[in-house]
Amino acid sequence: MAEKGSIFNKVKYFVGLEDLDEEYDDFDEEEEYVEEEKNSRRSTKQNKVFNIHTNNNMKLVIHEPEIYEDIAKAIDDVKSRKPVVLNLQQMEDDEKRKAFDFTSGAIYTLEGNIQKVAIDIFILAPSNVEVDGIMHEELKNKGIFPWQK
Repeated sequence: MAEKGSIFNKVKYFVGLEDLDEEYDDFDEEEEYVEEEKNSRRSTKQNKVFNIHTNNNMKLVIHEPEIYEDIAKAIDDVKSRKPVVLNLQQMEDDEKRKAFDFTSGAIYTLEGNIQKVAIDIFILAPSNVEVDGIMHEELKNKGIFPWQK
């Protein structure tokens, strides 16, 4: 048989036909088994990586409540992190005021944002949505609230 360090034995080891060290302890096997177990745990942890920038489509919800009780549906959508366009034009003036007060309080509690788009139309944005393009000049001239005319 050839020497232990011969090129032929090294090629056999490289190909996987023969172990380089034919004599080994059982103790060494246990250590190698433990190391393999640790490596398998690491690989499962690495498989749990996910992309935080997913391409989920965000939906814009439009609500046109006719009575005060319908406002809760719009707030529920904001609570589920959906932006809402709230059109209060179909409500009575006293109902509009109560609805707007309730809505602004709920948006404040949810750390969202409310912006006026037109008379009696508002955008309700949850904390994960940023709204740009406020019409500052128009709001200065007309007032922020629909009852300020």
